[in-house]
Amino acid sequence: MKIPEKAPDFKEIITKLRAPELAFNAKDLIRKANIEYMYWDDLKHQPMPEGIRPEEAWALLKWSRLIQTRLIPLSDSQERPFSYWLPDSVLKEIHFIDKQAAGTILVDDPSVHSEEKRRYMISSLVDEAIASSQIEGAVTTRVVAKEMLREGRKPRDRSEQMIFNNYLSMQMIKKHLAEPLSIELMNKIHAHMTENTLDNPSWAGRFRTPDDDEIHILDNDGQTVLHVPPKSIDVPTLMQNLCNYANNEGEDEFVNPVIKGILIHFWIAYVHPYMDGNGRTARALFYWYMLKHGYWLFEYLSISTAILSARAQYYRSFLYCEIDDNDATYFIIYNLQAMHKAIEKLDSYIERKQKEKKHSYRFAVKYPSLNLRQRTLLASALEKPHDVFTIEIHSNVHGVTYQTARTDLLTLKDMGLLEMRKEGKKFVFIPVADIAEKLSISNTG
Repeated sequence: MKIPEKAPDFKEIITKLRAPELAFNAKDLIRKANIEYMYWDDLKHQPMPEGIRPEEAWALLKWSRLIQTRLIPLSDSQERPFSYWLPDSVLKEIHFIDKQAAGTILVDDPSVHSEEKRRYMISSLVDEAIASSQIEGAVTTRVVAKEMLREGRKPRDRSEQMIFNNYLSMQMIKKHLAEPLSIELMNKIHAHMTENTLDNPSWAGRFRTPDDDEIHILDNDGQTVLHVPPKSIDVPTLMQNLCNYANNEGEDEFVNPVIKGILIHFWIAYVHPYMDGNGRTARALFYWYMLKHGYWLFEYLSISTAILSARAQYYRSFLYCEIDDNDATYFIIYNLQAMHKAIEKLDSYIERKQKEKKHSYRFAVKYPSLNLRQRTLLASALEKPHDVFTIEIHSNVHGVTYQTARTDLLTLKDMGLLEMRKEGKKFVFIPVADIAEKLSISNTG
């Protein structure tokens, strides 16, 4: 990844500017740059107002941000604090997330049954476990990983172990929502996340120490240094500071929980307190913090899936923070956008469930003996006629015994709606070729 170009020293430039006049002429450019939250390498290529050089526009932009900055109690190795501010684009995203994620979008929606909510929550946990692990280097296909988690089989390699650990850890954190953030809790989550995946098993559940090798965050080329974390001797203090920051609810300056959750994620990624597994631990703690503060919809969101689809921007948002005077706003904006995408995915799911519910009602009339699990499966088969269903997956998704799941599927086979065949040592079920015709429902209806 190309390291961003160092911006001009705005402090030196601003002292020489005819600030009032130039600020007025550049106001539209500054507004645009703050909406898109441009760094110097983008700003310098924008059309400039007459009489204003790119360096001067950058100085005015930085000044507009500096006067609204909020400090956080995290400093770099030169004792320069990190900071952020809340441009209108951030406030708009926070409003959207607060309205959706702290509300009852899924709780009160009559088109989404409690069992379907559980299915989607499990699916999102699976997606989050896979994507968060893939961000950190797990190499496996989503199909294979989902099969492993849904069937409950043991991991076959390190990549699958990473995903398996992540999945269990995301469920484990919900048992600790009543606790304050502590070093013990962080280490416990890290130990769960990294079990049987580390080059050195002794790294699990503990911070790096002066006895460990120094670590540098390298680019994919294995040579370019992207980030040098604080020295290991400073890690315990920095992480205790993080706990104090996370637990301080009575501070004079209110910090929206979404923003603070993102900053916790950023803090861990910056300090890199562990020898490995920092990213997975940081994202798990973000979820923990969101659920702890009543954002229950985050149980149904996979933020890492959105991050994985734009991984380069994820890493670049870190780089911009460091190179631009420790401005964490870049990282905040990126994560808010990822959350927005995850919520939009959930909205699409609810829309699909509304459609499936109509189908399910029709199935209930035509096949009154079918239970909700079977009607749900048929609705899914209608939407995706090439899907493969197994007893293990049906059992895990719906939280029923193997025998109950087997009975569900065999009943649908006996009704001529599913075909059964053997693949290896297990039986699989697929929709019959004329499933739509047999159900007498158009898959576009």
